[in-house]
Amino acid sequence: MEPKRKLLMNDQKTNRPVVIPSLRYQDAPKAIEWLCDTFGFEKNLVVPGEGGRIAHAQLTFGNGMIMLGSVDAGEYGRHLKQPAETGGAVTQSIYIIVPDTDAHYSRARAAGATIVIDIKDEDYGGRGYTCRDLEGHIWSFGSYNPWND
Repeated sequence: MEPKRKLLMNDQKTNRPVVIPSLRYQDAPKAIEWLCDTFGFEKNLVVPGEGGRIAHAQLTFGNGMIMLGSVDAGEYGRHLKQPAETGGAVTQSIYIIVPDTDAHYSRARAAGATIVIDIKDEDYGGRGYTCRDLEGHIWSFGSYNPWND
């Protein structure tokens, strides 16, 4: 392996994940509660901002994490568009491995998540579904674990 590539990888496969998705929400405080109640995230860190906004938040799910904050037009935020600003289109989505896909699906549906792809067994293995959260971000949940292949 090239020394440069080894330096970039930094042997992270045996430690905590180093790829952490980041999202922005119009109503980040409400989104945090919804993501925790609906998808099963846990608050790791929530940094309040001015006017009821969220400057930065970290939510965990198992050994994974997402970061989020309130929509703003600052240095980072000016490069992002919300799903509502693009007619619902997104350029990426998040996949999360869950232990009981059917129970997770039922919980998300009951909480008002918009199901985009109904729950089903996949040809490549596992069972999963895809939905939109309360502000239109797309999430996929399933039992397929690519690390086990």
